[in-house]
Amino acid sequence: MAQEPEEPPFDQEEEGGPVKPFLDHLEDLRWVLIKCVTALIVGMSVCMAATPYMISFLKRPLPADKIKLEMLGPLDGFWISMKLALFGGLILALPYLLYVVMEFVLPALKKNERKYVLRALAVGFGLFLSGAALCYFLMLPLSLSATIQYNVWLGINTSIWRAQEYFSFVSWFIIGMGLAFEVPVIILTLVKLGIIEHSFLVKSRRYVFVINLVVCAFITPDPVTTIFMIIPMQILLEACIWISAYWERQKKSCQEALMASEPGHGSTTD
Repeated sequence: MAQEPEEPPFDQEEEGGPVKPFLDHLEDLRWVLIKCVTALIVGMSVCMAATPYMISFLKRPLPADKIKLEMLGPLDGFWISMKLALFGGLILALPYLLYVVMEFVLPALKKNERKYVLRALAVGFGLFLSGAALCYFLMLPLSLSATIQYNVWLGINTSIWRAQEYFSFVSWFIIGMGLAFEVPVIILTLVKLGIIEHSFLVKSRRYVFVINLVVCAFITPDPVTTIFMIIPMQILLEACIWISAYWERQKKSCQEALMASEPGHGSTTD
């Protein structure tokens, strides 16, 4: 009678999914790309049909009594529709894109790593929407008003803006602010996986502030908006440092409790 194959010496659920040949991984990756491109095309098609509504939505922060948007080129309307469809389709398809990518990545992760990654995705998507909303309702009107006042101070007529440049600026500003709010999720996920330590975050605080300042100055058009953008980013960074310190204390407490429960520790008897 043939012997049954022995059980593997580790739990696959804990150590990751089954090992696949290289060609099988390529086939899975091909289907991931096909699904992502298809979802992006569907999202772009929906947003292309809804371009008039998106234009109306993005024009609301603009003071209509002071500024009028004009299309100065014959293809400006087409390029505006394509850009808005790309940005809107990417945001619309983002949940499905993340699901497809995680479906490809998660089998290679350990059980506890999957838990952290899934939590990071859920929290990260919420923070992305929060950052985009903060930009649309607060920072964008402030930035546009400051830009108008600055141009008036320079003695330049600001009653007419090119529509293509306006919608490109607004789209990049909103998406950039949403992505900026993703940084804390990435940092905390790396801390939880043990790739980054709390001491490293404390030491790199000043360097991260400089990086945030440069990024915010690049995204925003004026110093006032830069200040209003860097404040929430620094608050989120400090929150990451506090949370990592709390996790480190928890980890040390668990290690001490584990060592105390091991034989040979504590009180001894004759």
